[in-house]
Amino acid sequence: NALLSLNPDELRKGVATHSSGNHAQALALAAKMIGIKATIVMPEDSPTVKKNAVAGYGADIVFCKPTLESREETLGKIIKEKGCVFIHPYDNPNVIAGQGTAAKEMLESVQKLDFIIAPVGGGGLISGIATYIKETNPSIVVIGVEAEVCPAMKIAIQNGKPVKLESASSLADGIAVKSVGEITYEIVKKYVDDVITVEEEEIANAVLLLLEIEKIVVEGAGAVPLAALINKKINLKNKKVLSIISGGNIDVNILNRIITQGL
Repeated sequence: NALLSLNPDELRKGVATHSSGNHAQALALAAKMIGIKATIVMPEDSPTVKKNAVAGYGADIVFCKPTLESREETLGKIIKEKGCVFIHPYDNPNVIAGQGTAAKEMLESVQKLDFIIAPVGGGGLISGIATYIKETNPSIVVIGVEAEVCPAMKIAIQNGKPVKLESASSLADGIAVKSVGEITYEIVKKYVDDVITVEEEEIANAVLLLLEIEKIVVEGAGAVPLAALINKKINLKNKKVLSIISGGNIDVNILNRIITQGL
C-alpha cells in the first residue's frame, strides 16, 4: 500500500528502510512485485533466515551495527547518496493503512468477536487494526501485547508521549523496539483499549505450544498474543477472542534453544 501510494518520480528513485527483518522482507517483496529497487539497512545480528529472505527478493542489503543510531545513520547516508524514498517500518500512514486491511479480513471471517489480541512493537500493525475495528465495530475490545523486557508502548502511554528505552532485546525480536512511533502512539492512545506484557519464558512456551499442537512455526513476536491468553493476563472467560499470530521468521538456533529448554 505504501509503495502504490508513491508518485512515478518517487518510484523511479527506489525505496529504502531499516529493519531487522520483517518489514525488510515486506518492502523487498513489494518492490520486486512492482519492479522498483529496494535498499535495506539490516543489523549485523539479524536472524540468518531474514537476511536470506531479503536477499532472495532481490533487495540490496547494507549491514550496520545493532543499534538504532547506527541504523538511522546508515540509512541517512544511503538516502542522501541515492535519493530514494524512506518507507518507515511502522510510523507511516500508508503502511499502517495497509496493515489495517487484516482487520477487514477478520470481521469478514469471524462473526460476533468480543476481543482482538495483537502484538505491539513500533505499533504499525495494531494501529491499522484498531483504527478499522473501532471505526467499524467499537464494541470489540482491542488489546496489545508487548515483551515485558521492552514495553515501549506501555511506557509511552504511562508518560503521555513516546519514550526511548535504554535497551530493547527480547526473544520477540520482531517487536523489540526502543521507541514507538509518533503516529502509532497517537492511534494506540485513541483506539487501543489496553496494552499488556508477557515474560520471556511465557513467549518461549507459546512458541513451543504452537509448534507442538498446531504444527505452526512462529517467531517470538508472533507468539505474544497466545502467551497473554494462556497465562490469563486478562479475563476472557466466555468471550470470543481472535489472537493474531504474525511472523514465522524465527532463527533456527533460537528455535532449537526453545525446544531444548521446553523438553
